[in-house]
Amino acid sequence: MVEAVKKLSFLDRFLTLWIFLAMAVGVGTGYRYPQITDFWNIFQSGTTNIPIAAGLILMMYPPLAKVKYEQLGQVFRNVRVLGLSLVQNWIVGPVLMFFLAVIFLGDYPEYMMGLIMIGLACCIAMVIVWNDLACGDREYAAGLVAFNSIFQVLFFSLYAYVFITVLLPLFGLKGAVVNITILQIAKSVFVYLGIPFMAGIITRFGLIKIKGNTWYEEVFIPKISPITLIALLFTIIVMFSLKGQYIVRLPFDVIRVAIPLLIYFLLMFFVSFSMGRKFGAGYEKTATLSFTAASNNFELAIAVAVSVFGINSGQAFAAVIGPLVEVPVLIGLVNVALYFQRKYFAPVSCTIKGTEPL
Repeated sequence: MVEAVKKLSFLDRFLTLWIFLAMAVGVGTGYRYPQITDFWNIFQSGTTNIPIAAGLILMMYPPLAKVKYEQLGQVFRNVRVLGLSLVQNWIVGPVLMFFLAVIFLGDYPEYMMGLIMIGLACCIAMVIVWNDLACGDREYAAGLVAFNSIFQVLFFSLYAYVFITVLLPLFGLKGAVVNITILQIAKSVFVYLGIPFMAGIITRFGLIKIKGNTWYEEVFIPKISPITLIALLFTIIVMFSLKGQYIVRLPFDVIRVAIPLLIYFLLMFFVSFSMGRKFGAGYEKTATLSFTAASNNFELAIAVAVSVFGINSGQAFAAVIGPLVEVPVLIGLVNVALYFQRKYFAPVSCTIKGTEPL
């Protein structure tokens, strides 16, 4: 155990500390220098913030370059686990977030709708990183993310209409019309998943063909692995600096939105982990199932909130709080997953950096 920790780089050994420092730097910079928002917005293209998009793409590239795509056909032989994942992501998650939003934010309709949209967007980006840090199944994660991407393109618009336009009035609350097209969803999915996915596939098959599998796994992968953590810290600083003013000036609003989010992340993770273990999925698939269920596609939720309700709307504010809560909570759950692995499962082979508690 001690030897394994010593093998970790300085950055990896204190990852949790660096993440909280990045959050503090982002908030402090955004509050002390509010003009930083104007600077980042220079690089805005439509509803896509290019620095955040670049950070997320770079963050996801190394884990996706590690995926053994040639084995993806074997990933979903366990139909029960796949079915459980789809139920958790597309039935339990949206319904749970809907009721949490109604219960905690019923008297704040804009925040409520923003929270509902977070619940409708299953994670297709940062879950790759959380899964990798927790030694989950990379191939399974890639497959689930691909499934969720297809479902988002096909059903997000319909879900948004049903949950926000139809269901809210049935509970005596004011709804809203959410006009978002399949093309807009597909664009978001392509930017945040399609680009790093294609880069990972091209890199893997291209370099293995040229240099061989041993060189790829033992030389190339270790060299690009630090990109994930560096890009993660950069993305956190940018996200938090964009809303530093709001976080400091409206702390109680932040807390009010954060409470149902915290409940959501914890419930989805622990219920999914328990069910995965009960179904005999093994640690790696159970971890992947849990992080996929607990994470959300905040990029899509923010983009939809901004395009439909405006950048200064309460819906957009609530959507932005999503990643501000998700980042520290999910990094904490990485440690929980690794603890569960040692306590309840047989040892697994984990070749990534950060195999010990962060």
